[in-house]
Amino acid sequence: MLENFFKLQENGTTIKTEIIGGITTFFAMAYILGINPILLSKTGMPTTGVLFATAISSGIACIIMGLLSRYPVGLAPGMGVNALFTYTIVLGMNYSWQAALAAVFLSNIILLIVSVSKIRDTIINAIPLDLKLGIGAGIGFYLAFVGLTGCEIIESHPTTLVTLGNLFSPPVLLALIGIFITLILYHKKIQGAVLIGMIITAAIGLVMTSLGFGAGNEIMPTLPNNPITTSFDLSIIGEFTKGFGELFSNIPNLIIILFSFVFITFFDATGTLISIGRECGFADETGENVEIKKALISNAVGGIIGSIFGTSTITTYIESATGVEIGAKTGLTSVVIGILFILSIFISPLILSLFKIPVTTSALMLVGILIISQLKDINWSDLVVTSSVFMIILMMILTYSISLGIAWGFITYSIGTIATGKFKEIKPEIYVLAIVFGIYIFFGL
Repeated sequence: MLENFFKLQENGTTIKTEIIGGITTFFAMAYILGINPILLSKTGMPTTGVLFATAISSGIACIIMGLLSRYPVGLAPGMGVNALFTYTIVLGMNYSWQAALAAVFLSNIILLIVSVSKIRDTIINAIPLDLKLGIGAGIGFYLAFVGLTGCEIIESHPTTLVTLGNLFSPPVLLALIGIFITLILYHKKIQGAVLIGMIITAAIGLVMTSLGFGAGNEIMPTLPNNPITTSFDLSIIGEFTKGFGELFSNIPNLIIILFSFVFITFFDATGTLISIGRECGFADETGENVEIKKALISNAVGGIIGSIFGTSTITTYIESATGVEIGAKTGLTSVVIGILFILSIFISPLILSLFKIPVTTSALMLVGILIISQLKDINWSDLVVTSSVFMIILMMILTYSISLGIAWGFITYSIGTIATGKFKEIKPEIYVLAIVFGIYIFFGL
C-alpha cells in the first residue's frame, strides 16, 4: 500500500529510508516544541496550551503535506513569524493574542486562495532559475548561521556586532563535538549519519552535565524527572474567534498585518520548497517544482489548523533538508514526522530536555554545507545574477530572514536588469514583485 501510494521504488527510496528521514527531520525540528511556547507565552498565552497546540497542529499539518503533496517536508510554527506575532502585533501594536490568532487564520485563508489560483504559478514561474538556485544556497548559509548562533559558537558583540564565542563553554564545546562527529560519520558514508550524530551528541551532553560540566545550563541536554505526561492544556483551542472584532477595528493596521503574514509565509515556504524540491529531484529543467502547488496548499491548510488550535503560523521547515540528505524523497517522511509530533505530546518533557540546540546544530551545519553546492550551477559570468545572488545570501544571514533575503535579491535583479538595458528580457511579474518587495522592506512590519 505504501509503495503504491508514495511510489517509493519509482523515487529511488525505501520504507526504512523514509522512516529514518522522518525521524531525523523531526529531531532537527523538535526545538520548536521548546521555543514556541516560551516565545508566545510572552503575550499572555499559557505555555502548556501553546505546547499542545504546537505539537498537535504541526503533526496534522505534516500528515496533510505527506498525503496531499507527497513532499518530504516537515511543518511547524515558523521562527520569525512567531516573533512577529509576539513582539510586533501583540507587544508592539497592543493587540490581544486572540486578535493575533485571528490574523493568522485570515492570512492563511488568503494564502490558500493564492496557492490554488494562477497567482501562485505566475509568481513562481517568473523567478529566474539562477535566483532559485541562489535562494537554495542562501538558505544553506542561513541554516548554518541559525545553528552557530543558537549554540553560541557565534555571539553578539557591542562593537563588531558578532564575534566568536567562548569555545570552552559547555554548549559551544558540545556543538563543536557534534559537528565533527556528524561530519566524520557522513564522510564514512554511514547511513543516517545526521540522526546518529545527534543521538551521540545528546549522550555526550548528558555525560558532560552529569560530571558537572554545563549542569544547570538551560540549553544543555538533560534527563527530565518525568519523561512522560498525559496532562494536556486545551484552553486556547478556538480562542481565535474572539479576536475578529478587535482586529477589524483598525483596517489600515489589519492590511499591514495580513500583508506581512502572507508575504513572509509565502516566500519562506516557496524558498524552502524550491530548495527541498531540487534536492529531491522534483525540479524540471526550468527549475519549476512538481506538485509545489499542492505543497503550498498543504502549508496554508496547516496555518489555518494552527490558528484554530492556538499557535502562530505553521510553515514548512528548511530543517527538512536533514531528512532529504539521508535519502528521504516522498510524503511518507512527512507522515512519519507528523506522527512523531503527535506522539511528542506524551514524551515532550524528554524531547525538550535532550534535543537542545547544541545537539541539533550538527544537522543544521551539515545540511548547510551540502545545500550550498547549488552555487556551482549559477551563471557567474552575468554580473546582474552574481550581484543578486550575493544580496540574497548576504541579507538572509544579516537580517535573519529568508523572505527579506529574497526581497533584496529581487530588487537587485530588477535594478541591474534595467541598468544593463535588458529589461525586456525578463517577465513583467519580476518588476511587480520588486515593487511589492520594496514596499514591504520600507513600510512593512
